[in-house]
Amino acid sequence: MNRPADACAATLLAPTLADIAFAALAEGYGTDSGPEAAWLESQARGLASSAGSLDLQAALATWQVQPPASDRLLQALAAHAQLSIAETLALALGRAAELLPMAARALIWLQHPVGEARPTVGLIACLCQRLGDDEVLSALADGPARRHGMIRLHPEERPLCERSVRVAQPLLFALAGRGGGCFDGVDSDAAALPPLAESTIAEARRHGAGLVDDGVRTLLIRSGQALEARAAAACVAAAVGARAVFFAGDAPAGLGPWLWLAGCLPVWCVSLAPGERRQAPRIAGHQGPLLVACGLEGSIEAGAAVAQWRLPVPAAAERCQLWRSALGAAASEQTISALAAHHRHGAGRIAELAQAARSAAARSGERLDSTHVTQVARSGVGADLGALAELLTDDIPDAAMILTPALRTALDALLARCRLRDTLADGLGAAARSRYRPGVRALLVGPSGTGKTLAASWVATHLGLPLYRVDLASVTSKYIGETEKNLSELFARAEHAEVVLLFDEADSLFGKRTDVKDANDRFANQQTNYLLQRIESFEGIVLLTSNSRARFDSAFTRRLDAIVEFPTPGPEERRALWLAHLGEAQRLDAVTLNRLAAACDLAGGHIRNVVLAAAALARQGGTALGEAALLAAIAAEYRKLGKQLPSALAGGETL
Repeated sequence: MNRPADACAATLLAPTLADIAFAALAEGYGTDSGPEAAWLESQARGLASSAGSLDLQAALATWQVQPPASDRLLQALAAHAQLSIAETLALALGRAAELLPMAARALIWLQHPVGEARPTVGLIACLCQRLGDDEVLSALADGPARRHGMIRLHPEERPLCERSVRVAQPLLFALAGRGGGCFDGVDSDAAALPPLAESTIAEARRHGAGLVDDGVRTLLIRSGQALEARAAAACVAAAVGARAVFFAGDAPAGLGPWLWLAGCLPVWCVSLAPGERRQAPRIAGHQGPLLVACGLEGSIEAGAAVAQWRLPVPAAAERCQLWRSALGAAASEQTISALAAHHRHGAGRIAELAQAARSAAARSGERLDSTHVTQVARSGVGADLGALAELLTDDIPDAAMILTPALRTALDALLARCRLRDTLADGLGAAARSRYRPGVRALLVGPSGTGKTLAASWVATHLGLPLYRVDLASVTSKYIGETEKNLSELFARAEHAEVVLLFDEADSLFGKRTDVKDANDRFANQQTNYLLQRIESFEGIVLLTSNSRARFDSAFTRRLDAIVEFPTPGPEERRALWLAHLGEAQRLDAVTLNRLAAACDLAGGHIRNVVLAAAALARQGGTALGEAALLAAIAAEYRKLGKQLPSALAGGETL
């Protein structure tokens, strides 16, 4: 209901609480001719003309019932936080001192010889004595205004009556009803947050309703991507008519009252290690709910029950919409459908890749299509795993893979499993659908040099995903719990960035558990147990290589989706390997090639070493790559392996 115009005008002309306080302080200084005294006298005249008298108690009583527009939030905050009149006056005078130059000069003049530009406790006490309030010192020293961070008494080394009252700067703007002003370490910018899928937004609204209807005090929002968790928190806040603000660490003093004034909901951003438990921060003066944007590990303790929401990867249809929104009209529907079907990206990752792909297409002057997305994804854009893994960017074509028919079939089946993993359980029975996770775990096992790492790169190339080789030296630690923490961070980043993880020589991490004979054995087994559990819950693609499957714990092999055996190549495969490595530069006849393939029982990695070494010898001598250089390099490779050169080649070593 609208008030009459004359009532509105009266409210606008009514004196502020600071005006009332300065008018009262003007008494006794009427004979002084300085500008400060003149300004105070003008305040007194203004109060007398608007209120009809200089009665401080009457003016305060009127202010508390009908404050002017500029003081409405101050009066509402005082009622909400149950502030005493001394604390309310401290906020009013403190705000005036910060925003009005003449008010600051008048306070310096009034408080001579202390010379403070902000109101002191003693000055406020003098004002309150006229109201019959003698509990000013205790109210200011230990009242809700100081405990909730609205005011600070500074400096502490001074006597209490000479300490100045300082108002938290963001509160100054919030009390004036302005949007600007925020605490250090508190971020309210939502412009950089990615758009979310419709199902996620709907779920956010449901959780927002739970904050209001069910009295939920703490909602933990889990995601492996920080920006996506923040975006979901912002949606929850919007569902209750609030704006999300984000902070890490401890809440700054004064944040609670500021949240109430600004209509904001706090979001605590935290990253936890496996098994780590953290106490939710206490925000003094905040009675509403707390949202926590967290990773996939750890737990939060709060005074009341903690509700949890783990953000899912959007379904393919919603991924289509996210890609369409992110790429715009530049991408065809065929491109959008292919991206949504083949990549299990979350909303944040889609926005990230789309921006990078548009830039790549613009640089090349080409029409945006899926190859640009694949290009930026394979280059590791936005998928930084830190020092925990190394990005392998080499694209491996089919021509580089010399495989037996059985191995080719096994790798094609693995590739199909990776591509179809998102919808693989659809249409199957209840037993297959229950507890299904779209992760793929495969072990590539075989002798050294048989192409296991090359095959991992080939799989990543065909999937259009970046391949990261885990740096075991960076992951493992001698300190208890640190290895698990590093692995947790690695899996979380990899899962939500949609990358392929490669564990070379994986038996060093996933080896058999041992009998517990000392503390080291116990902690080593705990590490293996964590790995077994985490790799089973991992929703990404993990490839592991090893020289022998016998080194793995039997519980681990059960968790594998595929074990691909890489046999030592036979003569036919070795001949193809020689041709694939030598290329068009070779000048060997068919007889020599057949002799090399039949006599040299070398795997592909060793053949690569031989060809590179032979090329170096040939170029050093200024000759074409021929049999002599190859035989010398073969002999060197056998010596390196500690093996005897085959007798069929021994006679030609000196050529």
